[in-house]
Amino acid sequence: MAKRQPRYVCQECGSVTNRWAGKCEACGAWNSISEETVPDPILAGTGKTSSVRGRPVRLESLAGTNDEPPRLETGIGELDRVTGGGFVPGSVLLVGGDPGIGKSTLLLQAAARLSSDGGHVVYISGEEAVAQVRLRAERLGVSGAPVALASETSVEDILATLSSGPRPSLVIIDSIQTLYTSIAESAPGTVSQVRASAQALIRYAKTSGATVVLVGHVTKDGQLAGPRVVEHMVDAVVTFEGDGSHSFRLLRATKNRFGPTDEIGVFEMTGSGLREVDNPSQLFLGERDTASPGAAVFAGMEGTRPLLVEIQALVAPSSLGTPRRAVVGWDSNRLAMVIAVLEARCGVRLGGNDVYLAVAGGLRITEPAADLAVAAALISSLGGLALPSDCVYFGEVSLSGRVRSVAHAAGRLKEAEKLGFGQAVVPESVATDSPKGLRTVAIGGLNDLIGRLFEDGEPDGLRGGSDASDARSAARP
Repeated sequence: MAKRQPRYVCQECGSVTNRWAGKCEACGAWNSISEETVPDPILAGTGKTSSVRGRPVRLESLAGTNDEPPRLETGIGELDRVTGGGFVPGSVLLVGGDPGIGKSTLLLQAAARLSSDGGHVVYISGEEAVAQVRLRAERLGVSGAPVALASETSVEDILATLSSGPRPSLVIIDSIQTLYTSIAESAPGTVSQVRASAQALIRYAKTSGATVVLVGHVTKDGQLAGPRVVEHMVDAVVTFEGDGSHSFRLLRATKNRFGPTDEIGVFEMTGSGLREVDNPSQLFLGERDTASPGAAVFAGMEGTRPLLVEIQALVAPSSLGTPRRAVVGWDSNRLAMVIAVLEARCGVRLGGNDVYLAVAGGLRITEPAADLAVAAALISSLGGLALPSDCVYFGEVSLSGRVRSVAHAAGRLKEAEKLGFGQAVVPESVATDSPKGLRTVAIGGLNDLIGRLFEDGEPDGLRGGSDASDARSAARP
C-alpha cells in the first residue's frame, strides 16, 4: 500500500505547504490552512516516473472548417441569452451565488422545462433530501415534470447511476462542495475533494456528451469557494447576483468558451419562482422620483443589452473633520475622481460636504460611461435643482474635465427613445447618432454641463472662490 503523507492546503486559494501556519503566505487568508492526507501519486513533484506508456495523438492543422456546436435550449430566454443560446452538449457549467439567492430554483425550473420538452434530465442534490426538492417543485408548479431526482454525495455512486441508464441530456449537481470521492481522503468541501470531484464529473461530461451543471458556493468576499483551478477546468462560469432587499436577480457570465461573457439575464423573484424580465429598464425606473434634486438617469449597457437606471446622489454639509463618501452600486475610486475633477476643473465646492451615491434598485455598474450621469446628479444635489425628468446622460469624464465618447451610443439612445425620453446629454462625438424622436444635447466638458443645468444663473455656494470663472474657462478647449 502506498505510503500516505500529510500536507497542509489553504482552503481559500489551494496552495500547498509542508507545515501548518495561521496565515496563508499565498493569499493572506487567516485560519484557512487544514491538514489533508493523500497518496503519494497524487502529490505533485514526487519525482517518480509513471510505468504507463502514453499513446501518440493525431495532430491537426489550423486550417479547416468547424461546425457550430449544437445547443440545448432550456426554454428560459434569459438563461439562454447568458449561456450564448443554450447549453452545449458535453460542456460543464459552474453556477455560483450567495445562499438563498435562487440558484436551485432557477436550475429546477430549467430542468422542468427541458424534461417537459422530451429531454432526459437528472437532478442530483447533495444538500437536500428528495422530499425537500419535491416541496420546492410543488411550490414552483413543476412537480409534474419528468425529472429524475436523487439525493447522493458519493461521486462514484453518481457516475455509476448515470452510466447505468440512458445518457441524460442534462445533469445538475447541487452542489459540488457536498460531494466526496474515495480518491482524496479529506472532508467534503476541501480543496482536494472539490478538485477531484469536479475532475471526475468533467471527464464524464466529455466522454458521454451530457451537459453537466455544477452549483458552487461562494465565500464571504463573493468569490466561488474551493480551488480556483475548478473555474479553469469548466467551460463556463455563471454567477447569480442580487440583493436580499430587492426582488430582482442578475445572471452574469464571467467565463464562457462557447459564447459571450458580457451578457446578463434579469429575473424577478416571486412567490411562484423566478420570472423573466423582458424590459429591465422599466423595472429599475418604475418608482423614480422626478421632482427631487440629485437624481439622473444613466443610459448604460450590459453586454449587448441597453439598460436605463437611476443614479441618486445626496450632497449634504458635513460636521466631521473628514467628510464621508458612501457609495452603493458603483466604484468608490471612480466617485473620488469625478469629485476631484469637479473641484479642480469646475470650481464646484464638494470637499466640505458628505457625498452619498447609490444606484437605484441595487444594480451594480462598472462601466466608465456613468461618469457624466454621476456628475450631473452631484451638481443637481449641490445646487438644489431637479434635473429634467425626460433626459438621460452618458459619457466618460477625463481628468481634464472633458467628456469623452463611449461605445454603443446608438443602442443607448434607441433604448431611451423607446421608454419615452425626449432628450439626452451626450459627448459631442455621438450627437449625430440620435434617433429622430430624441433630441441630443452635445457637451464638450463638465463646465458646459453646469452652464446648461443652470441657464438662469448658478445658485450661491455652487462654486468656490473668485477664480471660479477662471477654472471654468480653463477646462474649455
